[in-house]
Amino acid sequence: MPQWSPTQYLKFADERTRPAPELLARVSMASPRLVYDLGCGPGNSTILLTEAFPAAEVIGIDNSEEMLAKARASVSGAHFETADLNVWRPDRMPDLIFSNATFQWLPRHLDVMKSMIACLPPGGVLAVQMPDNLNEPSHVLMRETAAAGPWASKLAHAAASRSELPGPLAYYDALKPISAHVDIWHTVYNHVLDGAAGIVEWVKSTGLLPYLAPLSADERAAFLADYESRIAMAYPAAHDGKVLLRFPRLFIVVQK
Repeated sequence: MPQWSPTQYLKFADERTRPAPELLARVSMASPRLVYDLGCGPGNSTILLTEAFPAAEVIGIDNSEEMLAKARASVSGAHFETADLNVWRPDRMPDLIFSNATFQWLPRHLDVMKSMIACLPPGGVLAVQMPDNLNEPSHVLMRETAAAGPWASKLAHAAASRSELPGPLAYYDALKPISAHVDIWHTVYNHVLDGAAGIVEWVKSTGLLPYLAPLSADERAAFLADYESRIAMAYPAAHDGKVLLRFPRLFIVVQK
């Protein structure tokens, strides 16, 4: 995965953090002792966990040293570790495994979720939120821009960095046999952004990373200009010049 930028990511900190309280609100747990925040990024979700469970040991896990440096500087009352979630498993039995917008990057994330549930005690909880937006114009147009320009050969595999999420039934059928309770729902957010340029700024810190990383500086500028022109066509401006970025997210809370 290309290098993450905490500064770029946190340009939309409020919007990116908004799903975390919604996910946390559905976690029925009074006093967990050990909580993991997987894909903690710059710590914006970790703060919520330390506030919700002040007596718990909270550990944030991420594979980006840049993100973890920001998290360590921003969050007191938590410990942070570097790990690849494709292979990482807790070495102690946690009460809660929490993840806000990370599992969609794992190629076999459903298998990873099942292995995380196996690490929980009876009554333990796995709570996961993932963007479900690969069929939104913001991401369809990434793929179209990549295929249409002189950079097409460089970006032939960029879209493979993420796969479309299975439907809710696939998660239920995979997780319910090993769990006492499975709760699955979608929420669609409509983020108010500053025109087409605002949407481009939003996705530069996440979805566009695999497309921009292989390009030279000149190619990136040309790619972004092409992409922004397509975005402007797909997202009409409101009366005040703002645009609404439709953003579906999938939430899953599993109690073992």
